[in-house]
Amino acid sequence: MKHILSALMILTLFISCTKDNNPTVDYTAKNEQEIKDYIAKNNLTAQRSASGLYYVINNPGTGTQPTASSNVTVAYNGYFTDGTVFDKSPDAGISFGLQQVIKGWTEGIPYFKTGGDGVLLVPSHLGYGSYNYQGIPGGSVLIFDVKLISVN
Repeated sequence: MKHILSALMILTLFISCTKDNNPTVDYTAKNEQEIKDYIAKNNLTAQRSASGLYYVINNPGTGTQPTASSNVTVAYNGYFTDGTVFDKSPDAGISFGLQQVIKGWTEGIPYFKTGGDGVLLVPSHLGYGSYNYQGIPGGSVLIFDVKLISVN
């Protein structure tokens, strides 16, 4: 009996320590509506990909078109649907590999060719998910005005 109680206590401790105290929340429906509302309010003509990424191509560009594994230089403004800016690149842009960024960028930047610009409307599952990340609240829709400066 003593061994059974000890085993139950250890099992209970193990289960409580492995419990996820920050459960993942599915924001898909909420994000979808938030993006649709933003598109309507701002009179945008956006396309939706199968993954749920919305994008607006203001200028497709005429140069090289990157792939999801390209290294690119992009100038951008990142903000929430309420207009609050959370990030901005220098005007000269910033370079990075498209496999090193959020899924919304890995998918969205290849819609443009060099010199192209537009808007990426990124639902949280293609951004930072349901967790807070460096001042970005979990579940946030992220909007980026982007300009593809070069494919490196």
